Amino acid sequence: MSEFDILNTRAQCFYDTFERKAEQRHQTHYCPGCGHGIVHKLIARAIDDLGIQDRTILVSPVGCSVFAYYYFDVGNVQVAHGRAPAVATAIKRALPHGVVISYQGDGDLAAIGTAEILHAANRGEPITVFFLNNAIYGMTGGQMAPTTLLGEKTTTTPFGRDPWNEGYPLHVSEVLSSLEAPVYIERVALGNNKMIQQAAKAVRKAIENQVHGLGFSLIEILSPCPTVWKMEPVEAQKWVREELTKVYPLQVFRDKTKEAQPRPAPEPAPSLEQIPGLFNGTAGSAHGTLQAPIERRVDLRVKVAGFGGQGVLMLGQVLAEAGLDGGLEVSWLPSYGPEMRSGTSHCHVRLWNHPIDSPLVSRPNVLMALNEPSLHKFLPAVEPGGWVLYNGTSLPEGALRKDVKFIVQPFISLADRIGDAKAGNMVMLGAMLAATNLLDDQWIDSALKRLVKSERWLDLDRRAIECGRECVRGVVTK
Repeated sequence: MSEFDILNTRAQCFYDTFERKAEQRHQTHYCPGCGHGIVHKLIARAIDDLGIQDRTILVSPVGCSVFAYYYFDVGNVQVAHGRAPAVATAIKRALPHGVVISYQGDGDLAAIGTAEILHAANRGEPITVFFLNNAIYGMTGGQMAPTTLLGEKTTTTPFGRDPWNEGYPLHVSEVLSSLEAPVYIERVALGNNKMIQQAAKAVRKAIENQVHGLGFSLIEILSPCPTVWKMEPVEAQKWVREELTKVYPLQVFRDKTKEAQPRPAPEPAPSLEQIPGLFNGTAGSAHGTLQAPIERRVDLRVKVAGFGGQGVLMLGQVLAEAGLDGGLEVSWLPSYGPEMRSGTSHCHVRLWNHPIDSPLVSRPNVLMALNEPSLHKFLPAVEPGGWVLYNGTSLPEGALRKDVKFIVQPFISLADRIGDAKAGNMVMLGAMLAATNLLDDQWIDSALKRLVKSERWLDLDRRAIECGRECVRGVVTK
């Protein structure tokens, strides 16, 4: 097959029909003269030649590149604006033998995505990035891009780009080539057939580097956008060749392909049984005290709520840490307003024998309300048959439910009597433990030892928990 036949034959890794528009399933959606169609063909040819269709994952973000998944019959992931390098990194690390390609425009990569591309390149992530630079926001209406040339008029620079107002055109390849990690960075253009042939070589080389296990490669491609530039296709291609290349000269900025060593294979993922011991190198839990999973059924969905400063989050932490020591699945999710003191505060705690699907507790079976606003706010969500512990001498008006069990005690006042009102959260904890009888004392005490650093407070908290237990014993719940 001749070179002409190859260039004009549908690539094997393209779909047979393009489903984006039902009435035009045999043609692309790109404008006449747009560079995206050319680059698609160059990438597709490289994928076919290298025989990697079943290994390739294409990551395309917002912009004209967003529709790539309608054309490439490979793995496709569509991502948020600018985030393609971050997602490509995750995919490559999860599937190290995959060939991961990030396909981005200048309004995406060089604007909102600068942090992602900079740090992916600096880490030397073994991905391949194709950066189409047409110096404009093409899809969203012709706004100025970071790569727009000085003096160019756009919808957001109607008098021309002014360096004192909008800054200078951003040279991405030059910036990335100053980093140590990248293996291959080249700028090519689609200004004529000769340039396109050089672009084809660069595209293939960038993908081939990844196939060989090498590091980060980026090809910047100067591409025409006739529609938004308001030019005829031939005129737009000439502008790429004669004007765009003056500001963005074509060259190889980095090529360490020959001397670069394949990146070491990642360590195999640990088994589920090994994960707890990774936290401190022991074969047990993160605290080295994990016991065998308990046999009795535990399903605690606890909402702890009150004012900031009442120990709401600490109470939740003690429950969560105790659950870990008991071999339970655990989650603890805090939520508090900007005022750490006197602001609203609550946390979600889940303790279960099975894996936890979400840390949110939307239907608690235990509500621990340290103030009246929290009681009114969260009482309606308590599961029928659940427990409600309230810090007060009696239930406020409108707070009674006949299908839940109440424990109403002045927990903070009780704590004040034994040494400090700040231990009211531990008094409430003791009452909850006595009522539910689901967590062992040793788990609670072990959690306290880790969380409470002062011997005085450790002793006070232990007495507060016992006080809470005593105040519940013999109390008839409503």
